[in-house]
Amino acid sequence: VQLVESGGGSVQAEGSLRLSCVVSGYASSRYCMGWFRQAPGKEREAVAVIYTGGGSTYYADSVKGRFTISRDNAKNTVYLRLRSLKPEDTAMYYCVADPSPYTIRFASPRYWGQGTQVTVS
Repeated sequence: VQLVESGGGSVQAEGSLRLSCVVSGYASSRYCMGWFRQAPGKEREAVAVIYTGGGSTYYADSVKGRFTISRDNAKNTVYLRLRSLKPEDTAMYYCVADPSPYTIRFASPRYWGQGTQVTVS
């Protein structure tokens, strides 16, 4: 099982980015997928989660209304659209996957990507 992120970069405040996470080794549709982030000196946080089935979502309050998570099961890919970026969004963003809707939000997800850096100035 592999999760490979891409799409990070450096942007100015109020800019936008789209992060992608390509999943290999299993059908991503069977798993809850999400994005975590961690900034230097801060705890990691679950930013967004998309669940299996109907595709309901969860967003951290700090990103609600600005970030959008989506999935394309045919491409085994999960996306995170980041809009109206703020300097406090600067962090390493990790794609995660877990079969449990509880674990992916409240514990440590089973699978992690290598991360992609987002820097907002």
